[in-house]
Amino acid sequence: MTSIDFHTNIADKLNYACRLVRKAISGHSRIAILTDNAAELSALDAALWTFSENDFLPHVRSDHPLAAQTPIILLQDDRAECPHHQILINLSRAIPLQFASFERLLEIISTNETDASSARERFRHYRQRGYPLVHFDAKQA
Repeated sequence: MTSIDFHTNIADKLNYACRLVRKAISGHSRIAILTDNAAELSALDAALWTFSENDFLPHVRSDHPLAAQTPIILLQDDRAECPHHQILINLSRAIPLQFASFERLLEIISTNETDASSARERFRHYRQRGYPLVHFDAKQA
């Protein structure tokens, strides 16, 4: 069963996602990152290339020919085929259609009230279905 972590009160979702990806890559995990916004996907793409001078975060979009060999996949549409299913980072405001095919789902929620409200709905959805949930609050870190 997919384990689900909620990371809330995140001031900068893209920077936070890059930090999570760097940590996951150091453990040799394969990651998919979902966003439902084309501008955010482009910003994430750029951020992964420039996030750290010391870390290489190889990534491609899901439709790239080298997606199966690349450890980080960027998704704008979660109906797209993803070649691996270890970690899914959700930056969107919707329940990912294929979340249950991943070992782990990381929900990243900003300080924006609309983002937080949709996250509460997703939390209830997962809890009602018996998924193991963990909550990390950046305000209390």
